[in-house]
Amino acid sequence: MGNGELGAFLRARRAGRTPEDAGVLYSGRRKVPGLRREEVAVLAGVNADYYTRLEQGRETRPSPQVLDALCRALDLDPDAREHLYRLARATADDAPAPTSRTVSPELRLLMDGYPHTPAFVLDPVLDILATNALADALFSPFQVADNLARMTFLDPAGQRFFARWDWTAQATVANLRVAASLASHESGLRALVAELSAGSARFRELWETHQVRGKTRDPKHLVHPDVGPLTLTYQAFDVRGAPGQQLIIYHAEPATPSAHALALLSSLHATRTADA
Repeated sequence: MGNGELGAFLRARRAGRTPEDAGVLYSGRRKVPGLRREEVAVLAGVNADYYTRLEQGRETRPSPQVLDALCRALDLDPDAREHLYRLARATADDAPAPTSRTVSPELRLLMDGYPHTPAFVLDPVLDILATNALADALFSPFQVADNLARMTFLDPAGQRFFARWDWTAQATVANLRVAASLASHESGLRALVAELSAGSARFRELWETHQVRGKTRDPKHLVHPDVGPLTLTYQAFDVRGAPGQQLIIYHAEPATPSAHALALLSSLHATRTADA
């Protein structure tokens, strides 16, 4: 997404920070919904012209001291702070190696060793690179289970599958924004964003907010047409030896309706696979 992403991120976060929240005194009618550039510059203790150059993409490598000051001025949470630092350092010289799309045989064996819980591998643009049998069963309502963002916004099943669809949509876009600071994923992310923007007005709206969020531990509230509601927690593990890949494991609390539903789903999937 390049250096223009830094300016776009700053503009969006400035627009979302009100003078009241920032403790900025003003009088009269304001022409902008959030802070003015000059106000952010004052709060951060930097020259207003320098801050303007940052937003316009004419200055792309602010110092750590300036970045710290901007984080305070814009009240960035830890995920957004990390994102800002990555954007400011995203150049061809220090770009990470591309994420491999090949999932190792050893990892596939490990995933298959979890027959009672869904497990799958994601890359930074939320492509699903590998699944175990129960993950295949869980995602079976979708036409193609290839990318979590595409499944959320473009597949009609998404609205029914994700019980808290709008919350899921916001979290998905905020997760996807993390990839915007990874130069190694620029072309893939650009194509995905164009596809999602063309097909979903809600995606376009959320993408412009520049909200950033890493993986949380919030439960997943799902509705599967074969077994009904599911409440699942999950863990995400970075895959050593494959930078950018994450192993995601869903889990249902033992002896709960969700655990029984997962067991039923596993049985139904095994029967259908055997009959196919």
